Amino acid sequence: MSTEIAPAPAPSLETTSPSAHTAKDGKGILVTEPAMKQLAGLMQQQGEAKVLRVGVRSGGCSGMSYTMDFIDAGEIRSDDEEYVYEPHGAPSFKVVSDPKSLLYIYGMQLDFSSALIGGGFNFTNPNASQTCGCGSSFAV
Repeated sequence: MSTEIAPAPAPSLETTSPSAHTAKDGKGILVTEPAMKQLAGLMQQQGEAKVLRVGVRSGGCSGMSYTMDFIDAGEIRSDDEEYVYEPHGAPSFKVVSDPKSLLYIYGMQLDFSSALIGGGFNFTNPNASQTCGCGSSFAV
């Protein structure tokens, strides 16, 4: 599963909506309740030894794209930031991101929609100065 993510400076991470959650330590990426449920289900399908890597790469119509991939826990690098999320009624899961990507995505909100048009994971990035129409790429 691949989706693109954008980098951003590290603003204060307060929950901006009652349905958004931060990691156990109160830092990281904001994740809405629908996204938490979807990710928890996907993590169960992947197996216990998997974690979710979120980051950015060059590309997309706005210059940078978001990425989301399941990786083996053994692939976590020593400089990766690790966040643990505990959805209500589902097992906790870990999200990792490299420091370079975090510059662009820190404070980002990850949401999920099951709508037929525009459904899937959606990224709301406070660090983006411009986003494309599909919402999968951005510029800073």
